[in-house]
Amino acid sequence: MTTDTEEPTLTVDELAARAGVTVRTIRFYSTKGLLPPPVIGPRRVGHYGPGHLSRLALIEELQLQGMTLAAIERYLEQLPADLSAHDLAIHRALVASWAPDAAEDVSRAELERRAGRPLAEADLDRLTAMGVTARTQTPETYRVDPGLLRLGVQLLDVPIAHETILAARTVLMEHTRSAAHELSRLFRDEVWSPYRERESDPEHVAAMRSLSAHMQPMVVQALVTAFQRSLKEELRGWLKED
Repeated sequence: MTTDTEEPTLTVDELAARAGVTVRTIRFYSTKGLLPPPVIGPRRVGHYGPGHLSRLALIEELQLQGMTLAAIERYLEQLPADLSAHDLAIHRALVASWAPDAAEDVSRAELERRAGRPLAEADLDRLTAMGVTARTQTPETYRVDPGLLRLGVQLLDVPIAHETILAARTVLMEHTRSAAHELSRLFRDEVWSPYRERESDPEHVAAMRSLSAHMQPMVVQALVTAFQRSLKEELRGWLKED
């Protein structure tokens, strides 16, 4: 598994295979500015790293949300320039939370290919406990949540007790549900309700639903940015106390 501290080692063909896209797509994204340029190594060969892989996954998720390339470009431009591959994976996982259930049944070989590493039984048990995968009745076949897979695989190597990760997941789920509820209520009361008398107008209803769909990625970005800043402040505070 690669990490943010490792040198980019993937060729464009290897990156395309890992991301599930074509080389042509990668080059197109690069020309549009959606993907940072590779690190040029010996013999002028471009090398890509975890950040490129995470960014491709985020672009894919934003497309699934119905965003155009122009909208995705604006979205990516607003992200901090120093976001790590891990930060991008969190963005993607949160954006994916707005999408309908897109779990897939895949073989163990395909699961390991997407994970980019062999998975021991203990790894599979941990991914299942995190809600990333689930065992099916078919041997060696797993139901996987594509939006959480990369983040889950990264957590396999984090030197934190399994119970701590699950407790953190519970805290995040409780607070994100609360935030989603309050934001939905705000949108309903302040945006939708003033125009309730026009609910009989199909075009108006469609426009409001479209507005809601386009707001979702922006709300996710705002939540992630606010959370990252708050977490840094909290960590800075208790680290100073020690």
